[in-house]
Amino acid sequence: MIDDHPLEQRAMELFRRGDVAEARRLQEQFLAEVLNSGEDYCSCPGNCAYHGRCVECVLVHRGHADHLPHCFRGMVNRRLGPLSALTENSLGTTRSES
Repeated sequence: MIDDHPLEQRAMELFRRGDVAEARRLQEQFLAEVLNSGEDYCSCPGNCAYHGRCVECVLVHRGHADHLPHCFRGMVNRRLGPLSALTENSLGTTRSES
């Protein structure tokens, strides 16, 4: 429901073009759609005390700086994938290079 949402993607295009007012209008529409849907929009699979409380969740993760919240992982992995491909996806391997 949230990830790669067309309204938010369009808003980002408008921000890049400088149409801030229309971009913000679309963001408000996106937020209203998500928040009023009644769906559980938190993708964390764990039994978390901050489930669905995004601000608190992000604050805690920023505070401990150990890992990203579950909801950020797909987005980050999609962006890191092409970079990792430059080294034949060898990130994390212990093989020594010649």
